[in-house]
Formats: sequence, structure tokens, C-alpha cells
Amino acid sequence: MTVLVTDAGFGPDDWTTGYCDAGKAANDAVALDVASDTDPADVPLHSGLQIIRVDFPSSADGRGFTIARQLRLRGYTGRLRARGHVLADQYAMARRSGFDEVEIDVALANRQPEDQWLARANWQEHDYQSRLRG
Repeated sequence: MTVLVTDAGFGPDDWTTGYCDAGKAANDAVALDVASDTDPADVPLHSGLQIIRVDFPSSADGRGFTIARQLRLRGYTGRLRARGHVLADQYAMARRSGFDEVEIDVALANRQPEDQWLARANWQEHDYQSRLRG
């Protein structure tokens, strides 16, 4: 079971369609799973694509942030989801790099409750430059 984290807090996963592996996806795939070692230039983007889920195998592996940023720079405007070992402390970075939401397992949600994620939900105001100005 998974928990979906957004700027509004915890919620259930509302995506009911399966995911295709980005490396093997057809041009009509609506949902892609992207591994952390994928070259963002190799992710097939097309108008019917609705969601891309990027894997974070470890909280110490930041390659997913780069993938998200590159996909946004390539023009992807659909849902972008981080999945796996993303910590509450990394939520602001996930949002800044282009993710709309984070998918975590229930065990992580229990260790890092909703209030810890919501403390970082106002990610646009809590950046380095704002702290310097304040």
C-alpha cells in the first residue's frame, strides 16, 4: 500500500491505470515508470502521456531530481511523480525540480508523519534566498 504526498498532505493513490517501463514503452503509453539511471533524453514524450513516475531507490540517490528537471525542460507538462525513498526533508527539492507529488510506502509515512511533509509544503517560500533576505 502506498501514500501519495502533495502540498495538501497525505492522500490515497488515485492513479488506477498501470505503468509501462519507459525503456520498453509504446508511443501510446499513458503512464511511464522511469528508473533512476535512465537518461532523461531517452524518455519518450508524446501528447497522450499523462503521468511519469520516477524511481528513487535510496534517499541518497538524487538522480531522480535531475530527471524531473530535464523532463520539464523538454516540455513535459503532465503529472510527474517521485516514488520510493524520498524523505520529508527532500520534499521541497522534489517540488522545485518539477515533481507534482511523491509516492511513499506506509512504513515511511508512519516514520515521517504528514506534519513533517506539510512543514515543507510551502516550498516556494522556503529557499536559500528567502532565508538570506529574512
